[in-house]
Amino acid sequence: MANRTDPAAKSIRGTNPQNLVEKILRSKIYQNTYWKEQCFGLTAETLVDKAMELDHLGGTHGGNRKPTPFMCLVMKMLQIQPEKEIVIEFIKNDDYKYVRILGAFYLRLTGTDVDVYRYLEPLYNDYRKLRQKLPEGKFSLTHVDEVIDELLTKDYSCDIALPRIKKRWTLETLGSLEPRRSVLEDDFEEEEEKEENDQLDGLEDEAHEKQDYYRGRSPARERDRDRRRDRDRYRERDYDRDYDRDYDRERGRGRDRDRDRERDRDRDRDRDRDRDRDRDRYRLRDEKDYGRDRERDREWEGRERERRDRDRGRRRSHSRSRSRSRDRKDREGGEHRKRHARSSTSPRRRDGAEENGTREEPKKKKERKEKKEDGTDHPDPEIAEANRLRASLGLKPLK
Repeated sequence: MANRTDPAAKSIRGTNPQNLVEKILRSKIYQNTYWKEQCFGLTAETLVDKAMELDHLGGTHGGNRKPTPFMCLVMKMLQIQPEKEIVIEFIKNDDYKYVRILGAFYLRLTGTDVDVYRYLEPLYNDYRKLRQKLPEGKFSLTHVDEVIDELLTKDYSCDIALPRIKKRWTLETLGSLEPRRSVLEDDFEEEEEKEENDQLDGLEDEAHEKQDYYRGRSPARERDRDRRRDRDRYRERDYDRDYDRDYDRERGRGRDRDRDRERDRDRDRDRDRDRDRDRDRYRLRDEKDYGRDRERDREWEGRERERRDRDRGRRRSHSRSRSRSRDRKDREGGEHRKRHARSSTSPRRRDGAEENGTREEPKKKKERKEKKEDGTDHPDPEIAEANRLRASLGLKPLK
């Protein structure tokens, strides 16, 4: 509902007024925050307050082509379609230059050919400065007369294709439009009159000289001639003074433009220098942090390696001591059994013991095989200790 055209609005050039803006730009305007928050519910009366708050003009900017507030207000005017008198008051507003540009842009989109030339050509005499937002997101300096010339001569402005209008000389030929009258036309007429008077004075002087050659000069005629020469001299001096003043004004305006461009160029250069300095500072800080982290990781790895070596050495020494004690006990137990067997057994029992010994030998081999299968007698003490734990948990041994 918020994006629909006013039902009372008339079609312009045979279509919906909002269709004068391309569909992609129109959808971006509908999604813009300024359109949703500031342009919702605006009328022709409240639109003036928002137009007075404008501080720059432009179409879209940035990587995602974000529309400017100027373009959002143009879209709102196309939606509500204010009356022609209100638009003309926008154009005639001398206090707020962006309000004037807003009205001129809307009239260029919706007005007839005659109205466009009639109301926009007088703005050629407005030389005030304007801020224009470029597609890169930067601001540039322009003037009101330059924007009006772009609207009257170009086919594209502020990312919008302008409707085609007839050439001025065609409208003059059809009688729909009067010939354009320049502001400097009065000065040109005065200069032409001055040239004609000089030529007439030259002819009169030649005639007087011929008459004086044939007869004596009269004092009254001499006074009139001197008075006329003084008047022409004063008039020429005033014209030269006015011309010099206009020339100095135009020269000063051009000097101001060059100074503004130089100031913008210096500001961009300083901004780039600050950005490079910040980038170098962040890179050095990241390199220091990375080096510090790597040193901390190396120290931690060294400590872990030392701890593992120390634990491995302890386990090895413990396993060696246990194996030595077990071998000593087995050795002592075997010698004790041998002595006891020699001293206490009879021949029969000895024979029976030999038979029992032969019978017990395969049992011992089986036990040794079982022990080998458990992996507890692995030569590496760490693997042997791990196999004992796995055997107690009922897991397969490590090989």
